[in-house]
Amino acid sequence: MNYLYLLLNLGSISVPFLFSFHPKLKFYKRWKSLFIGILISMLLFITWDIIFTINGIWGFNDDYFLGFKLLSLPIEEWLFFICIPYACTFTHYALLHYFPNLKLSIAVTKTMSYLLILLLLVLSIYNSTKWYTLINFLLAAVLIGIVIKKIPNLLSRFYLTFLAILIPFFIVNGILTGSFIRNEVVWYNNLENLNIRLFTIPIEDVVYAFSLILLNLFIMNYLEPKRNTIAPIRRQ
Repeated sequence: MNYLYLLLNLGSISVPFLFSFHPKLKFYKRWKSLFIGILISMLLFITWDIIFTINGIWGFNDDYFLGFKLLSLPIEEWLFFICIPYACTFTHYALLHYFPNLKLSIAVTKTMSYLLILLLLVLSIYNSTKWYTLINFLLAAVLIGIVIKKIPNLLSRFYLTFLAILIPFFIVNGILTGSFIRNEVVWYNNLENLNIRLFTIPIEDVVYAFSLILLNLFIMNYLEPKRNTIAPIRRQ
């Protein structure tokens, strides 16, 4: 089934794309900042992806993609960094539209953030020989530190919307890592991670998804200084 990875990408973005034109959401009005954010995040995550793939920290099963590669990565992997951030940022803003009071207090947000940073740093230092764990957790710690200093309100909402985003994440990433199919689409060298799985998903993938989405939201907010990007989208 060499089109499975492509179907997962297209399936992830299809509903969010269609509902981007909903008269109450009008998510298409955020496309400019969204796609700039996606491009910037791709520069970081694709570079990381290429280096890890070349060094065997993770890789891809040829049975589940079409066979076209660019810089050692399947084309479907490139599409992943467009489709998944699009779907997840749409979900974040859609949830805020329908649940405008969905947020933690700033005090709770800051406490959670500092504890997360501490935990991530400790785990990074303790597992400094495991490259996926080290790079992943360090990036998340730095990113949380920047966002909590610059835009704490974003985290006060994202901590909650991310819990909802985890539902489709476990479905899509579960399939990618071997749930419901014979072999995994993406394989991992367990010597380079904690070898702790949530079903078939390495626990590092949850932190990876958190950083990927948060980075896109942070860039969108930065690019829209005259628009409150952490408030729900209202009908105009």
